[in-house]
Amino acid sequence: MPWVVSYAWLIPFYGFTGAVLTLPWILGVFRRSGQRPAAYLNQIMTLVGLVHSSWLLISMWGQPGVEMVVPWFQVFDLNLTFALDISQNGAIASVLVCGISLVAQIYGLGSMETDWSLARFYALMGFFEGAIGGIALSDSLFLSYGLLELLTLSTYLLVGFWYTQPLVVLAARDAFWTKRVGDLFLLMGVVALSSLSESLNFSDLQQWAATPETQAYFADHPWYGTLLGLALIAGPVGKCAQFPLNLWLDEAMEVRTQRQFCETRWWSVAEPMC
Repeated sequence: MPWVVSYAWLIPFYGFTGAVLTLPWILGVFRRSGQRPAAYLNQIMTLVGLVHSSWLLISMWGQPGVEMVVPWFQVFDLNLTFALDISQNGAIASVLVCGISLVAQIYGLGSMETDWSLARFYALMGFFEGAIGGIALSDSLFLSYGLLELLTLSTYLLVGFWYTQPLVVLAARDAFWTKRVGDLFLLMGVVALSSLSESLNFSDLQQWAATPETQAYFADHPWYGTLLGLALIAGPVGKCAQFPLNLWLDEAMEVRTQRQFCETRWWSVAEPMC
């Protein structure tokens, strides 16, 4: 197996690593250099992830997928694993995640270079990128649920990035509670599936759903299967702000004016642009 496939699990960690590398600027350890180096570090890590995922796509093009299973917790009949599906589709999704994240970070550096918390913004972007990158390669419903929770946290913090503005705080609160609705139903679906199936890996669930016993069970309990499907769909509906869980989007679409930039800058407001 080529090393680019064997180490495909590193792709989500590039974003997380970029977020960790910005901590010295967030904590004020490095002040004299400004906060632009934190942005550059995140962009470099995202670029490395883009190169890795592109190389992975070339290696996996037209090839069968490879499943990686990492045992995590086992007690009695409960066996939880972290499973990754290294396939052509996962590589395409990883390229899209890293590519769009890199474009957003380049644009963000140009539009937010005067913001006093630029490093914090890039840390959240790296955290967001790592969570989505993990979902792109995940082959486990349990792992996907955990990554979706990280995605919810990063979304809440990004939406409420300018926490001095009341409307932004309101949007972040509404986004958080709206996503909690989807999470609650998704959690119920995950728990229900864990009691019916021996594994929460997507490949195993596909085989389990195709067995005659499973089909006969849901044929005898049609409402149970319907509710289970709706519970699993509720998670993506809440995460992606689909109707009717999209009420917070209009509140989050707010940009800062030049005056607001000048009022919140940590250096002197006597700059010519202010």
